Amino acid sequence: MNTLRARGWAEKLKVKADEDNHEKTDSWSNRDLIPLPPNRRTWGSFHYFGYWAISSLNVTNWQTPNTYLTEGLSVAQAMGVIIVARGLIALFSTIVAWCGLKWHVGFTVQNRFTWGLRGSYIPLLQRILLNFIWTSVQCWNGGRLVSVCIAAIWPSFANIKNTLPASLPTTTNQFVGFVVFWALSLPFLFIRPEKFKLPFVIISAYCGIGMMAMMIWSLAVAKGVGPVFTTGQTLAAGSQWNSSWLMMSGVNSVIGGIAAGITNGSDFSRYAKGPKHYIAGSIGSVWIVGTLVSFIGLVTTSACQKIYGEIYWNPPDLLMVMMDNGQGSSKARAGVFFLSAGFALTAMFENICGNAVAGGIDLAGLFPEYIDIRRGALITFIACWVAQPWQLINRAATFITVLNSFAVFLAPLIGIMACDFFLLRGQKIQLSHLYRTHDTNYWYEHGVNWRAIPAWLCGWAPTIGGLIMTVRGETNGSRALYQLYYMAFFIGFFLSAIIFYITMKLFPVRGLGEFDDVDYYGAFSAKEAAKLGVSPAGQGASFDGIEGVEQARELQAGEKGPKTEYIMADGAY
Repeated sequence: MNTLRARGWAEKLKVKADEDNHEKTDSWSNRDLIPLPPNRRTWGSFHYFGYWAISSLNVTNWQTPNTYLTEGLSVAQAMGVIIVARGLIALFSTIVAWCGLKWHVGFTVQNRFTWGLRGSYIPLLQRILLNFIWTSVQCWNGGRLVSVCIAAIWPSFANIKNTLPASLPTTTNQFVGFVVFWALSLPFLFIRPEKFKLPFVIISAYCGIGMMAMMIWSLAVAKGVGPVFTTGQTLAAGSQWNSSWLMMSGVNSVIGGIAAGITNGSDFSRYAKGPKHYIAGSIGSVWIVGTLVSFIGLVTTSACQKIYGEIYWNPPDLLMVMMDNGQGSSKARAGVFFLSAGFALTAMFENICGNAVAGGIDLAGLFPEYIDIRRGALITFIACWVAQPWQLINRAATFITVLNSFAVFLAPLIGIMACDFFLLRGQKIQLSHLYRTHDTNYWYEHGVNWRAIPAWLCGWAPTIGGLIMTVRGETNGSRALYQLYYMAFFIGFFLSAIIFYITMKLFPVRGLGEFDDVDYYGAFSAKEAAKLGVSPAGQGASFDGIEGVEQARELQAGEKGPKTEYIMADGAY
């Protein structure tokens, strides 16, 4: 009886599928993992501009110049680092996103043809772990901004008594802000990604105008920029690093800070109406808006140094000072409220889309029968309470450094993905082979393409030593290890790509350069199908799921066609 009841509940919890729209729910597929049909691809150029603008209009980019100025670089050198790094981010993100633009599948499925259906869990688990941690960290940072908003409305909140036990490394003020931010974010998880267009536009415009207003106000009150803006190179006389190495380290750091977002680019590029929409919106926003935010942060911080006599790189701290810790005039508090609300809304949607929704897609790849994007995003968000960001951030000074340095492991993944899709497969994949374990070229050996594993390991092995020493704060280690770490993203990307290419050539696999000649999933418009050389959905075949693909192949092959090879779950033929 209990067994029957459990089976009944399990059946009710399964993700629903509309087979009339080529959807199927099983161990490898659900509606959020199959190639997106044209009616769900709703993002245009301006929406991608807004999507990337939200990821640029944040506290981290505002503070970026400070990192390089404190290391001794001049203002011009620091901005040069940011301009070069943002351009490379635009390039790498487009490379990774191209598979989603052409075949309309996301990161979760994209890795199946490279790593094998089971092997794809290796990159997937890395992404899931990062999504859990980054979601909790961003909720905590957003909570700091919410605390400023509350203090602007109720000034006494800024000095509220701390009622939390001494064992918790946080205050009541900060914890309340976190809870409010988390609770306000929760309802937006129920919005499908294809419906995010309007929030992107409104919030990016709101925050962008707020940042500009903040800079203009600071320049007007200070009557010009302060001394920070004119900082020259201040390298210590005995420094072991010249400006060139520090700039290389800076470029690597900026790219590394957004490597997680680059890795899953196809998760969102697949929502594009067409490649030109993604390219125009993304490159313009990543490069231009990302650079402008850092420049605005630099100018505002410099001008505010003249006003307040101190340097405030962290916007929540600066906003609290601007309203005299809640005791300022009503006009000052009103201005601070709207500014901090803009920062908070941007942090909210950056977190929802870039971390929670991305986490939902990745979790759907692990348990397709029971988890879709919405359920996965909710699980990722609930995991914030397990991760306890107040413990991570307030107690570990090197925690964010560790997270940003995770690009050491992600860059090799990106290199392998790019090499496989562009060089080895010529941008051609067999979509129907990505969702089953038999009669597929992507099962490899027991579901794992072992060739990807040594390529990935070799990509991060040379740079892990420098990462460990940097996290520990050691400065007297081998110079070569630090130099390798300062180039970690580029070393990981190219080394893994080269080794994977060689390994695949030495131990060739089936299916390179092949693609389905029938659109089994209704994924392409008539124009796309003609360009790719496939029969559009409804012409020549109208079959759903694995069984349908097999039927279509039998009809195409005919009685005199080639014998079909079936690969069973254990890899036998």
